[in-house]
Amino acid sequence: MDKSYSKRLERLYSHQPPLAKEAFEFQRELSDKVVGKNGFKQITKIAGTDIAIFTKEKKMVCGIIVFSYPDLQVIEKVWSVVDEKFPYIPGLLSFREGPAIIETYKKLKNKPDLLILDGHGIAHPRRFGIACHVGVLLNVPTFGIGKKKLYGDYEEPGTKRGLVTPLVAKKDKKIIGSVVRTKNKVKPVFVSVGNKIDLKTAVVIALNCDTGYRIPEPTRQADKYVAELKKEIKF
Repeated sequence: MDKSYSKRLERLYSHQPPLAKEAFEFQRELSDKVVGKNGFKQITKIAGTDIAIFTKEKKMVCGIIVFSYPDLQVIEKVWSVVDEKFPYIPGLLSFREGPAIIETYKKLKNKPDLLILDGHGIAHPRRFGIACHVGVLLNVPTFGIGKKKLYGDYEEPGTKRGLVTPLVAKKDKKIIGSVVRTKNKVKPVFVSVGNKIDLKTAVVIALNCDTGYRIPEPTRQADKYVAELKKEIKF
C-alpha cells in the first residue's frame, strides 16, 4: 500500500469522531486510481470474501476462500477477527470493512488472480465502493457483486439466466455496472469494476462462477464461511 494512503487512513481511523468529510474526499481522489482494464493474462485462482459483524463487541470477522478457476475447487481458506475502526456511515462502508479484508488477504499463501467482493465497485456515488477501495489499496484485480443497487438507474433484464442490462450513473449517464440475471426468474445481481478488470470480463466471470444459485460461488461460499465462524468465535 502506498505510504501516503497509509498515513491518511491512520488519521481517519484514529480521529474521534470519525472524519467522514475527509473520507468522502479520499474516495473522490482515489477514484482516479481505478484501472478499468484487465490486469492479468489468465485466471487460474479466484477468491471470494465476506464480513460478519459482532455489533456489541465492535469487531468483525472476515473470511476469504480461494478457488481454482474455472472448476471452483477450494484451495485455501483464511480468516481474521479485526476491531471495528470506523462506524457504519452510508457510502463509507469500505472504511469500516476494508481493513479487515486487507488484513485477511495478507494471510493468504495462495494469492488469487482476482478477488470478488460482496458489495460494489464503481457503482457508487463517488465511483469508489468497497471493491475499488480494496483493489486500489492492495493493487490487485477486484470486482464487486451487490445483492441490491446502491446507486444508478437501470432497466430490469429479461427473466432468463445470462441476460444483462447496463447500470447507468444518474448525473453523467455513464455505464457504471451491469445488472445480471444469474438464475432464471430470480432477482438479478449488480456487477461493477473494482480495479484492474473490465466490466465485460467481470460479468463473464460472475456467470462462470454460477453453481445454480443467485449469488456466484466465491462470495456465496464466503458468506457461509463467515456465518459459521461467527457462531464458533467466543469473546
